[in-house]
Order: sequence, then C-alpha cells, then structure tokens
Amino acid sequence: MTALAVRLHTTELRLKLIGGAIIALIAMAVLAAALFVGRNRAEAAAPVKINPTKAAQLIDATSGTKANEFQAIGDQAKVINASLPFAADPIHAARPFALSGSDLDERRALLCMTQAVYYEAGFEPVEGRRAVAQVILNRMRHPAFPKSVCGVVYQGAGTGVCQFSFVCDGALYRAPARDAWARAEDIARQALDGYVETAVGEATHYHADYVAPRWAPLLSKVAQIGQHIFYRWPGAWGQPAAFTGRYIGEPRDPLSMRPSKPTAEQIEGMPIVESPAGPITDGTVLKRAPDDVGGLLDPSKGWTLSIPDPTQSDGGATKTIATQETKPATTTAEAAAPAVTQVASR
Repeated sequence: MTALAVRLHTTELRLKLIGGAIIALIAMAVLAAALFVGRNRAEAAAPVKINPTKAAQLIDATSGTKANEFQAIGDQAKVINASLPFAADPIHAARPFALSGSDLDERRALLCMTQAVYYEAGFEPVEGRRAVAQVILNRMRHPAFPKSVCGVVYQGAGTGVCQFSFVCDGALYRAPARDAWARAEDIARQALDGYVETAVGEATHYHADYVAPRWAPLLSKVAQIGQHIFYRWPGAWGQPAAFTGRYIGEPRDPLSMRPSKPTAEQIEGMPIVESPAGPITDGTVLKRAPDDVGGLLDPSKGWTLSIPDPTQSDGGATKTIATQETKPATTTAEAAAPAVTQVASR
C-alpha cells in the first residue's frame, strides 16, 4: 500500500469514528430530552399536596366575612398595594377551556360568565374583562372551588356573603346597559371556547386597587389590569399542576341560585324589575351602575344598597339638586371628592 493510500485509509477511519461519536452524542441528547419531558409530565400529572391546615387557613382568610376585612381603603390602600411586590416566579398561562355538555349547560354557563364579566369588570379595559373570565375558569379547575361556571359565580349565595357582590346586592334584578352586556357576552363566549388571558396566569383572586384586603399578603400578586390587582394561591397550590378539577356541567338553573329579591327598602329609590319565569338564558333583566366595580356585600351586617333615583320627585337626588341650585359652586377639589367609598375584593 502506498503512503497516499495509507493516509486516505487513516482519514476514512477517523471520519467514521467522528461520525459515530456525533451520532452517539445526538442519541444521548434525545434520550435526555425524552427523560426530561417524561419527568415533567409525571410531575405535572402528580397530585399537588398541601397541608390541610394551611389550605383551610387560606380558604378561611379569602372567603366569607373575612374576605371583606381591609387594612385600608382609598389612597392609603393604593400605597399599601403598590408596596406589595409582584411574584418573582414566572406566570404560567392556563390551559384553554372548551365548554362541553348539553345546550342547556352551554346557555347557563354563558349567562353566568357574562354576568361575572359585566358586573365585575364591564367598564374595565378589554384585558381586564378577559382576566375576570379567566379567574372564573381558574377557580372552577382548582380544588378549593365548585366545578361549574355558575357554581363558582354564585358561590356563597345561600349564606348571604357572596364571593361576587353583584349576586347579593340586587343588581341581577335590573336591566343592563345593552351594548356593554353584548360586549361582556362576546368575551364570555370566547373564554368558554378556549380563549386564554395569559396576563393573569393561574390567578384565582383579585380586588380593586382602592382597597387593601388583609388576605392580599397571603397570596402571590401576579398582575394589575385597570383597577384590578390579581393574585394566585401561594406555592404549589397556585401552580399549573394544581388545576386538575373536571367540569361537571351546569346542574342548576342560575335563577334558582339567586338570593331572595331585595325589598324596596333594601334598594331605596331603584324600582325592582320582576324576574321572568323559567330558566334564565339571557341577560335582559340585569342592571348595575357603570361606575360600580363591585365588592362583597354582607347582609348579615345590615349593609344595604341605597342609590337615589333622580326621576322621583320626593327622592334624595331631587332634593340635593334643588339645594345645589341655591348654593355657590364648589371648588374643584370639593367636587372631585367621592361621597361614598366603594369596596371590592374577591
């Protein structure tokens, strides 16, 4: 064999060895990736365990009358909220939800979701309305909440302390602003058809920025959209693997889940619209003021909703207007000062 032939043979052997090594490295990388993915899937599928005592404490602090306990309201609350840092760990987008079930299930779920979007964030930015819808779906999938859309929205209605204030404060017995209702319904339908609002991840709670609930520091702050600040459960209970609840459909008519109709004394000056007979499948009997962003209403404390009706000749609004017509104009600062502070937390 000539010297040239020897060199060529040696080079060929080296190339084969290098090629074999490259193939072996690629195989090892593929195997490692497969093991990594498999481990992650196994971890995601594994049930998330949380100390029962800790879970009970978190639920107790964020529901019932305790949900409406505040450190501060107004400007002081905004300072407190701003000082609470956002969670450092990444936000994981929720899995898309595709509504399944009968036509009645779909109509009930759409109504309940539309109600939540309209009354909780009907005049917030689009992202804020979508975020409220996402919170409803996140709750439904979490072990701490009911497993139907209407069950989540109407949670607490039988106790007098609702998770969402519009359920208890009489708003459901008044006609809504039709354009805003139609927009809320579109957002609700999209959420039930797989739309995911990624900005809030696995958030299950929120409150208005002008209140500082005592429960807020117990949860992980993840986002602020418009006037609402969103939170998720702390630790593993707020991670994707915890949201394994299965949708059960809508076994109850939303109308049957409502609290009793408020009396005229409870909602002074606002005539109550008669509720229709039969299952509720549209939103034509709902109403809430455009600037009312909600809040837990606890009837057990004697709280009532009192909004004057300017169309009534003997109403408080008419008397106030008549008085103002004889008084000098107020300063800008006086005019801007709110007469009543509203509260809202979920």
